[in-house]
Parts: sequence; C-alpha cells; structure tokens
Amino acid sequence: MNRFARLLAAFVALWVFAFAAQAQDKVVYHIDDAKLQATKALRNVRNHLDVAPDTRIIVVTHAEGVDFLMEGAKDPKNPNIDYASLVSALKARGVRFEVCEITLRNRGLKKEQFIMDADFTPSGVVRIAQLQSREHYAYIKP
Repeated sequence: MNRFARLLAAFVALWVFAFAAQAQDKVVYHIDDAKLQATKALRNVRNHLDVAPDTRIIVVTHAEGVDFLMEGAKDPKNPNIDYASLVSALKARGVRFEVCEITLRNRGLKKEQFIMDADFTPSGVVRIAQLQSREHYAYIKP
C-alpha cells in the first residue's frame, strides 16, 4: 500500500506540474474604431506585457478598427505617433494583430494596403468568439 500511495502522489504531482506549466494568460483585445481605441489599446497592450510578459495577446480588428494597421497610419490626435512602429514593437514581443477580411471586402480594401505585421482572419467577430469560447481567452475592449 505504501508503494501505491507514493505512486499516486507522484502521479498527482506530475499532473499538477503539467497543468501549471500550461497555464498562461491569454487575452484578446477587440478594436472596432481606430480613432477612439487604437492609441489606448496599444498602450494597454504594452502595459499588459510590462506587468505580465508571458501573456499571449491577440488584437482583433474589424470595421473602422482596421485603420491603424494600414500603411502610413498615424494617430489623428497626435500625428507624431506612427502606428506601424508601435505595432512592430509589440509584434516583436509576441502580440498578433489580425484584420477582418469581411471588413476588407465591405470597404474595398486590399491586403497590400496593410503593414507587414498585420495578419488576416476571415471574420473578426467570429475570431473573437472562437478565442473566447474554444481557447478561453479573456476579452478586453479598450
């Protein structure tokens, strides 16, 4: 019985260790209006990673939220802020930036108009829902 108890304890310890090793914060930031949300969202993401650097973050954009990921986009309130450099710095820290392809079609935009750090998803809203329901991402809308 003593051997069984030790074996069971070792199994439980390995299971707890494996579960703890897989535990990672995952967050989806939702942006649908670049003028109102982009600068604040990028600042929030940077601050988030400064405090919790192992967090997996995906920024999903659709509607007017895609605008800050377009080539040459700048903060309308502060034209000295170039979004591409901020996005690039966050991408280097592991953040993904995804653009809704439905928005592209509806607005007549082309993938070539977006910065190299942008990825594309068939539907921004569906992507957010899947990240929340299937992959257990926390949801933040700045």
